[in-house]
Amino acid sequence: MFDNLTDRLTHALKSVTGQAKLTEDNIKGTLREVRMALLEADVALPVVKEFIAGVKDRAVGQEVTKSLTPGQVFVKIVREELVNVMGSASEELNLAAQPPAVVMMAGLQGAGKTTSVAKLARWLKERKKKTVLVVSADIYRPAAIKQLETLASEVGVHFFPSTADQRPVDIAEGAIQHAKIKHYDVVIVDTAGRLHVDSDMMDEIKQLHGAINPVETLFTVDSMTGQDAANTAKAFNDVLPLTGVVLTKTDGDARGGAALSVRHITGKPIKFLGIGEKTDALEPFHPDRVASRILGMGDVLSLIEEVEHKVDKKKAEKLAGKIKKGKGFDLEDFREQLQQMKNMGGMASMMGKLPGMGKMAQAAEEAGAEKGMMQMEAIINSMTPHERRFPDVINGPRKKRIAAGSGTQIQDVNRVLKQHKQMQKMMKKFAGKGMAKMMRGMKGMLPPGAGGSMGGGFPGGPGGFPRR
Repeated sequence: MFDNLTDRLTHALKSVTGQAKLTEDNIKGTLREVRMALLEADVALPVVKEFIAGVKDRAVGQEVTKSLTPGQVFVKIVREELVNVMGSASEELNLAAQPPAVVMMAGLQGAGKTTSVAKLARWLKERKKKTVLVVSADIYRPAAIKQLETLASEVGVHFFPSTADQRPVDIAEGAIQHAKIKHYDVVIVDTAGRLHVDSDMMDEIKQLHGAINPVETLFTVDSMTGQDAANTAKAFNDVLPLTGVVLTKTDGDARGGAALSVRHITGKPIKFLGIGEKTDALEPFHPDRVASRILGMGDVLSLIEEVEHKVDKKKAEKLAGKIKKGKGFDLEDFREQLQQMKNMGGMASMMGKLPGMGKMAQAAEEAGAEKGMMQMEAIINSMTPHERRFPDVINGPRKKRIAAGSGTQIQDVNRVLKQHKQMQKMMKKFAGKGMAKMMRGMKGMLPPGAGGSMGGGFPGGPGGFPRR
């Protein structure tokens, strides 16, 4: 998300560097470029106008402080105005109610609402340690109820059964009554998706809202519809007292216009971002962190939180202990690291959250790094346990068998062995020295031209696996 906007803004902001003072004349061109970048990112025109006016008012005439260049002052102003546009502070779910706290999800058809119900249920269960009951009041879409039941089973939360011949109000009230008896903390009610803002359907959802009186009414909207997302959210907000927005499919949206428009147009905060198809691909929306990402400053706090929640601590400690004892880093360990990285969204996702590594993250993505990692895993899986523990025994005939078993070439197997050696050296060097040094070490595994200097290349690019 924001890839195009980040490139344009980074380029635009370079032009004010070196100025002794920020004046209307020397920032005019930069502001014009920023304005065009925002419009191309599909940010709503009223939002762009207010944003540019806010930056201009604050920037013109600001003297350079002793420790900052004018460029840094200007970037700081742009960042702060981006934060203001998106809502100043992160707004959490308000679950401070007599249990069960009822959360109602609304949205258009195809926006990813039912999947978002499951993601939110998982997030509440794992991050907030809540007991969650989910229920579908969508009696119109074929298989909607079954879909939620399947997803609830997948994320390990309880599902309240319903049928298409029941009234949505009866379904929701039955679920809430059941939750009271069984002492659930939260009930999430999935509602029927609307194809457009139609009066009959809106009357039904208003009636449902009035009957269950939820503490949170979240509108799920597809970020890829750009500023239309903000306009649709406003239409819903006019008839339904929304408390927040869940922006879905942000991993497929390179523009980011919806994220910058929703708060301004609706007056409602974005509370969550859907960042992928998997049920753990949901993250709370932090305007300050997102503003940093847009300006290529990374988002280390989110990366740390991801490491906390997605990395298997026991396995990580076991590996660190093994390396410290000098027992080496075998191919079993290498495969484990690939899987841990995959759990965190892959190499490109991790690098995108580190300051100054936006371009490298993009290079890793363009070079097909994720596909290359899957291929590496397939090669390691084709080895015997003995070969994984003692890679030095892998000779010519063994390489031929491993390549045939994984559907790859012998040179691909050679590259995996070479990259394992590099990782082995890096692990030994950085054991116990923290994530930042580890990520700097990973620079060398990127393709030439993407910031890497070591040989071998990252999977999927020059010096790495061929693109498929």
